[in-house]
Amino acid sequence: MELTVWGIVTALIVGLIVGALGRLLVPGRQNMPMWLHMLIGVGAALLGTVLARAMGIATSTAGIDWGELLVQVVLAAIAVALVAGVGRRRSVTHR
Repeated sequence: MELTVWGIVTALIVGLIVGALGRLLVPGRQNMPMWLHMLIGVGAALLGTVLARAMGIATSTAGIDWGELLVQVVLAAIAVALVAGVGRRRSVTHR
């Protein structure tokens, strides 16, 4: 796999979309900045690609690989839920 500038830009765009979809799948309000959702999305997109290829889900097609995208979005939703949950437990409430 050759690493090109266009490949990096594409990975970032897909990561942003995956992060947004992951945020939409998690119920409730997440008190996280948008840049953190984007960062989670990029990480989930990269990890999802590796996992999908390892499981044999990812195929070399000219269009969108829906199985790989599903793995990426599920990973992003799990990561958003975990990070939002950790942030919720750390918050201090005043009574």
